[in-house]
Amino acid sequence: MNTRDKTIEAGQPVIKKLIPFGGYHTNKVPGHDPELTEVGPGTPMGEYMRRFWHPVCMSLELTDTPHFLKILGEELVAFRDGSGRIGLLHAHCVHRGASLEYGAIQEKGIMCCYHGMVFDIDGTCLHVPFPKGEEKEGEKYACSIKQGAYKAFERNGLVFAYMGPPEEEPPFPEWEGNFTVAEGDELVPYSNFQHCNWLQVQDNAADNFHPTALHSAKNVVNGNYQGTTFDEVGAASMEVAPDMQFIPIHQGRGLACAGARRVNKDKLFVRVQHQVLPNLSLHAYTSEDGSQKKLFSRFHIVRWTVPVDDVNAKMIGWRVMGPGIDTRGVGDKNMVGYETIDFLEGQVAMRRPERFGKYKLEDLPPIPSDHRARENYKDCQYAPGDYEAIISQRPIAVHALENPTKFDAGVFLFRKLLRDAVRGTNPAAGPQQFAAWLRDNAAAPNSYCTGNVLEVPEGATTEEEVARRRHVTRQIVAILTESEGLKGEQRDGFVRERFDALEKSTQG
Repeated sequence: MNTRDKTIEAGQPVIKKLIPFGGYHTNKVPGHDPELTEVGPGTPMGEYMRRFWHPVCMSLELTDTPHFLKILGEELVAFRDGSGRIGLLHAHCVHRGASLEYGAIQEKGIMCCYHGMVFDIDGTCLHVPFPKGEEKEGEKYACSIKQGAYKAFERNGLVFAYMGPPEEEPPFPEWEGNFTVAEGDELVPYSNFQHCNWLQVQDNAADNFHPTALHSAKNVVNGNYQGTTFDEVGAASMEVAPDMQFIPIHQGRGLACAGARRVNKDKLFVRVQHQVLPNLSLHAYTSEDGSQKKLFSRFHIVRWTVPVDDVNAKMIGWRVMGPGIDTRGVGDKNMVGYETIDFLEGQVAMRRPERFGKYKLEDLPPIPSDHRARENYKDCQYAPGDYEAIISQRPIAVHALENPTKFDAGVFLFRKLLRDAVRGTNPAAGPQQFAAWLRDNAAAPNSYCTGNVLEVPEGATTEEEVARRRHVTRQIVAILTESEGLKGEQRDGFVRERFDALEKSTQG
């Protein structure tokens, strides 16, 4: 009997029996990794995440009635009061526990439906309806209670909140000042629900190898093509297995995931995605066809993976739309929003979002809670997308059962960065140090996110080609690191000049 040991970063050694039809020997499922996956109050990851700003919902979800939601395992109610301020309160009234989702939004604050207590957006009790003649007793009682509340604000169609200790509030990270939106471009908000733990959704962002299979037209079954392939929106080179380099950046606060794909014998497509602790990912142009030289193209997707609870999450953020980034003009703004996205239909629980068109939130069907009960489940089996692949890893992926290869390095490296940050073994990534770093950068640090098409000829031999791809990719990340002290147009000019010189150095 052939056996081998495998040691997992967060678990005990697992004995695997490598024999034919040996399912019996591998039918015991170990527990998940609580340090990284559990996010409730008091958990290591939950406490770490609460020290950062997160988007919690879309602005369009705030109507004339309160919006119930869960974030980081906490039941909350969000609302916009009559004066336009955003409130994010604990759902259950501090008086007797009735949910404020049934409350009445006031000109200032919200009134509980059960006994009429009114709470301001900071949790202050503004009014207690005591009988006439007992108003002073009511005022005294009002001063003795406080509804749990979190600071929140709106930005480009998203509502952001800080759920940590008020005295530790960090600055909101304004990456490069405006998320590098070029003139004529805009940040278009979207929110897609994911029925699984947050970390496997975030893992997918660092997994730059999966498009080769999951988004490849050649893998669509029996012509049941439904749009998960990049063939429709991008380069056939996306079906080429990328040569990946994963490099920790910003003192371990993030990860540059740099991949080189050959467009043809004359051009190389190098895309750098930027993963930021704990749950932000910055993506370069997804629809690149590689036909034209391009240097230092910037953000196309800005995305947070926000835990709802331990077994649900949201992909919530912005698609950058417009001619500055979408040079091919294939994006569709009308398809970006609540439970919709304009590329790769299999990103969300509800397929065929085009049927919704320009919708009202209340007209949308409910998000399915069981992915196997969906009316189009068979279509999803014919041509699965990211959503199906991610949620099918179990409600919480079991890391102890994984058998990684070298192209999974980005996933495991990002997990290590998270673990070091949570444990304090990388002080630079600790919440207070992270906040200080943002302040030092005027809350607008530079990103490594970029898409590039370089005129780099193919190597004469396989060995030369591999060496050339890796040299170019590493040099691109090195140049971005050199540009850290520069901002705006000065940085853009420096990077493009150096990228151009790098390109020329490969042409003999």
